[in-house]
Amino acid sequence: MGEKKVVNALIVGGEATAGPPLGPALGPLGVNVVAVVNKINELTKEYSGMRVPVKIAVDIETKDFNVEVGTPTTSALVVKEAGIQKGSGTPKASFVGNLSFQQVLKIAKIKGQHSYGKNLKSVIREVVGSCVSMGVSIEGKDPRVIQREIYEGKWDKAIEE
Repeated sequence: MGEKKVVNALIVGGEATAGPPLGPALGPLGVNVVAVVNKINELTKEYSGMRVPVKIAVDIETKDFNVEVGTPTTSALVVKEAGIQKGSGTPKASFVGNLSFQQVLKIAKIKGQHSYGKNLKSVIREVVGSCVSMGVSIEGKDPRVIQREIYEGKWDKAIEE
């Protein structure tokens, strides 16, 4: 492998194009931009509608490339799972969506590989924290109640399954 150039970009899952930010960044490197865009879209289609960080490494000599896909933000995952447009403008006063505990678990498992949390339970607490700041209830309850219940061990059985 010769010298590598790395391009970082934030794209909407499955919707990368040869236009900005990718085209102008990749074009001068002499790589097949359409091939890169197609690869990114193939790798990010499951994150449709969410902003996803991608890293493209291009070998300057051979024009070979490698695409690495990051994980969408926790809030983007919450928005998708809850089926809402965005978080609440007044999260303490009004809830804009609701997640089941299973959905919270699903998000925590996606984020787990990139989280600073020590274990699944701490990653779940991070997700619930995002729900607090976004005005998304969990199991129809205020997420702060769920946080307390997690701390008290009431969700341990669901977490361990």
